[in-house]
Amino acid sequence: MRKYLLMVIAMITIAIGTITLADMHETDAISHPHPVKISREDITGKIYERPDMAETMSNGNTTLDVTTLLSSDKKFASGMYRSGKIRFEVNEPYGVDEFFFIIEGRITLTSKDGTVTDINAGEAVTIPKEWMGTWDTDGYSKIWVIYSEDGSGL
Repeated sequence: MRKYLLMVIAMITIAIGTITLADMHETDAISHPHPVKISREDITGKIYERPDMAETMSNGNTTLDVTTLLSSDKKFASGMYRSGKIRFEVNEPYGVDEFFFIIEGRITLTSKDGTVTDINAGEAVTIPKEWMGTWDTDGYSKIWVIYSEDGSGL
């Protein structure tokens, strides 16, 4: 399992070093599908200067989110996200299957059964849609990929 995780992290690291962000509008994605990419410059924070960046403020926390791809069937999406300090309870199933790679910061996920999963910069995690627990962080930035079978969670 550890070998598989290291291979996934290596593939992401290689991909990060060779990709750049392409502006893509949903209609263009459907009629002229193109790969959507994120550059090293984007990863350092440049991506949050895009006009389609979504900024949300809640309970003193600011989040920045950029969706780089939303599939034509609305079931698959990817992008980058940055959050400040936050702690919240996930009391209903998470709702989407999510893979993410932390660029900076740290997250502690404590599952309902008490299992603690710490994810640090340079590490990745996959959260199943059925997960429930506590999400706790002093702040982080991540590249995320989400799948929702019915498209409702995206």
